[in-house]
Amino acid sequence: MIEITAAHIAELTQGTLTPGTDPDLLIDVAAIVTDSRDAVAGSVYVAKAGEAADGHNFITAAFASGAVLALAERETADDAGAPFPAVIVADSVLAMGSIAAEVVREIRAHSPLSVIGITGSAGKTTTKDLLAGILSALGPTVAPVGSYNGEVGVPLTVFRADENTRYLIIEMGATKMGQIKYLGEMVRPDLGVVLGVGSAHAGEFGSIDNIAVAKGELVEALSATGCALLNFDDSRVRAMAARSGAPVRFFSSADANVAQEQQMVLARTVRTNADGQPEFGLIFPGHSEPLHVSSKLLGLHHVTNLLAAASAAYAAGATPETIVASLNEQRAASRYRMERTDRSDGVTVINDAYNANPESMRAALRTLAELGGSGARRTWAVLGEMLELGEESVLEHDAVGRVAVRLNISRLLVVGQGARAMHVGAVMEGSWGDESMFFADADAAAAVLEAELAPGDIVLFKSSNGAGLRFLGDRIALPTGISPTQARENTTGERTAQP
Repeated sequence: MIEITAAHIAELTQGTLTPGTDPDLLIDVAAIVTDSRDAVAGSVYVAKAGEAADGHNFITAAFASGAVLALAERETADDAGAPFPAVIVADSVLAMGSIAAEVVREIRAHSPLSVIGITGSAGKTTTKDLLAGILSALGPTVAPVGSYNGEVGVPLTVFRADENTRYLIIEMGATKMGQIKYLGEMVRPDLGVVLGVGSAHAGEFGSIDNIAVAKGELVEALSATGCALLNFDDSRVRAMAARSGAPVRFFSSADANVAQEQQMVLARTVRTNADGQPEFGLIFPGHSEPLHVSSKLLGLHHVTNLLAAASAAYAAGATPETIVASLNEQRAASRYRMERTDRSDGVTVINDAYNANPESMRAALRTLAELGGSGARRTWAVLGEMLELGEESVLEHDAVGRVAVRLNISRLLVVGQGARAMHVGAVMEGSWGDESMFFADADAAAAVLEAELAPGDIVLFKSSNGAGLRFLGDRIALPTGISPTQARENTTGERTAQP
């Protein structure tokens, strides 16, 4: 375990101890929590201002559950008027980052830690899960829970590491310039994986080129002894090689003949099997014979994620045989990523409604069409809003609706006013009758699905996380009679409201 005193926390965060706080109070960093409901004996509770609630309002609850110290932006007191033991800082989230940076430094001083950073507009969580599955066979590995990839999630991941950790995998997301640079300076990655540059968060960044600038901050964070692992098939990612002070290796599934001296991990003869799962020959640098990968993931778009995980694991020291054996066994480890449920009545539900952007929407629809087998099975696409697309939002939603028609998706159900342009686009592309339908809310869509889904049908749920279609997907995948509220209670995703 990594232990730190209250006084050291104050020093690292440029904070001050509240009156009566024991400066020698020793804290296990693994006990740092941001949700008062997670507090146990010995916890440090981080009080931060959230979108829906102020964490300072839950300090009392955290201490009642056993917390011994708070990291807060203002002093609070118990019922007797005595201040809670706390380190008072200007910004509790930035303070978490300062502590996390110290944890990484402390581990590196005592063990051969390798830190692997992963970023990209799509596929980060799946790649992280795959890489963790491979590296766990080589040594103690810590990876994010779910999609912990921001200023709060990355420190929480770091806090789970200790002197025995051999591999620390960090997923890095961004909604603004400088965010990945900040995370990179926090954890100082040895390996940096960039998957792709898409239009997710284009509203915040202003353009896809700005997104490329932001994602490339990861390769700039690498030391000269590190290694950048870049997707050769994405021109914006490929161009990031010029921004790296570290050696660069590529991965590619392109058909073009690529020289092995470019240190590439290659996928050859890429296809999907009858279940929509990707298969290909995997070639490592210096090896001429491909090793067969037959993944249990769903969708051809996962080839990039499989290649990225293989590249990072190879750079971290795993053998090709170990990598392929692991990739062939792993299933989706995080919820709502092409999560397949085959109901007893013959209906197949694919819940991919954790994230969505135009690129991932098209990929999911292509997978749905392939599974439909040119009309052998009826296909349903239940689509919600893609958030944070900025001024291109209407055009992008319209285009997705048109793609659904061109792919001959049997039924398109568009949910939510923000996604309505998908329905309009489908109609303009030639959809007629009830082939495309618009619903203001999920309950209205659920009524149609529950009444009309038939054995053999395949139904895809896809939207941005904030649109909430993953809950509708759970409702349809669960036995008849489960209410939307019960569906929410049966999920293992994020919690809401209370910090």
